[in-house]
Amino acid sequence: MAGAKNHDYHILPPSPWPLLSSLAALVLATGGIMYMHSAVGGGWVFLIGLAFVLFCMYGWWHQVIREAHAGDHTPVVQLHFRYGMILFIASEVMFFVGWFWAFFDFALFPTAMQFVDGQVERAAEGAAAIAAQWPPKGLTVINAFELPLLNTLILLTSGTTITWAHHALIHNQRGGEKRGFWGLLGVGDRDGVLKGLWLTVALGLIFSTIQAYEYMHAPFPFKGINYGAAFFMATGFHGFHVLVGTIFLIVNLIRAYQGEFTPKQHFGFEAAAWYWHFVDVVWLFLFVTIYVWGGWGAPVHGG
Repeated sequence: MAGAKNHDYHILPPSPWPLLSSLAALVLATGGIMYMHSAVGGGWVFLIGLAFVLFCMYGWWHQVIREAHAGDHTPVVQLHFRYGMILFIASEVMFFVGWFWAFFDFALFPTAMQFVDGQVERAAEGAAAIAAQWPPKGLTVINAFELPLLNTLILLTSGTTITWAHHALIHNQRGGEKRGFWGLLGVGDRDGVLKGLWLTVALGLIFSTIQAYEYMHAPFPFKGINYGAAFFMATGFHGFHVLVGTIFLIVNLIRAYQGEFTPKQHFGFEAAAWYWHFVDVVWLFLFVTIYVWGGWGAPVHGG
C-alpha cells in the first residue's frame, strides 16, 4: 500500500515549535543582556522571553505526549529518547565540571588576601603579611555538618523514594483502597508510584527551603570575593536544577494520577528519575569538595 509505514521510526509532521523555541530563546537572551547592561526595559524583555520559552516548552512536550498516546513511540524511538537524555545529562555534567574547576583553581592556587569587616584586602606583590590561604584569611564558612549534612540526607532519601516509585511502576503496583492520609490525596494503599512521587516532591521542596534559609544566613557575600562567587555559583546552579527536577516530578505526578504511564511505556517518568539521580550525585560532590574540603580549617558560622 502506498504510504504504508514499514519501519520503526516516527517521521515527524511539520511543527512550529522548533522555530518558535528559537525565537523565544533569542528574546530571553536579549532581555538578559539588556538587564545586565541596565538598558531600559531589559527586565520586561527578559520576563516576556521567559514566558515565551515556558509556553514553547509546554506546547512542544504536550505534542510529544500526544504522539506517545497515538502509539508513535515504538521501542526504537524510546531507545533514541534515552540516548538523548543520556547526552543531555552528560552535557549537564560538563556544565558543573566548569564550576568545580573554578573552585579547585581558587583553592589550589589561592590569592594572597584577607576578609575584614565584609571587605576584601589584597596583599601587595610579594608581601608576607597576608599568607595565601584557602578559604581566605578572616572568612567564616558554613558548617558542613549542620544544614548541608541534613540536606545531603534529604537528597539521598529522595533518591530511594524515586527508585521505589520507578520499581512500583515497572511491576504495576497501583491502586488499592484509599484510606488514611494517603486516601485524602487520592492514593491507594498499594500505589507505590504515587506514594514515591509524593515523597520525592516533598523532599525536594524541603531541600530547596533549607538551602534558601542557608543562603539568607550565609556569613560571606556573593560578590567581591572569589570564595563567595564560586560557592554560590556552584551550589546555586545545583539548587536551580533541584527546582527544575521538582517541577519535572510534579508533572509526572499529575500524569501518574491521570494513568498515562504503563509498565512498558513511561519514558517521561524514567527521564525524570535519571535527572533526579544526577542531581543527587552532583550534590554529593558539592558537599564533599565545597562544604567539607573547601572550608576545612576555617572558622565556621556560629561555631
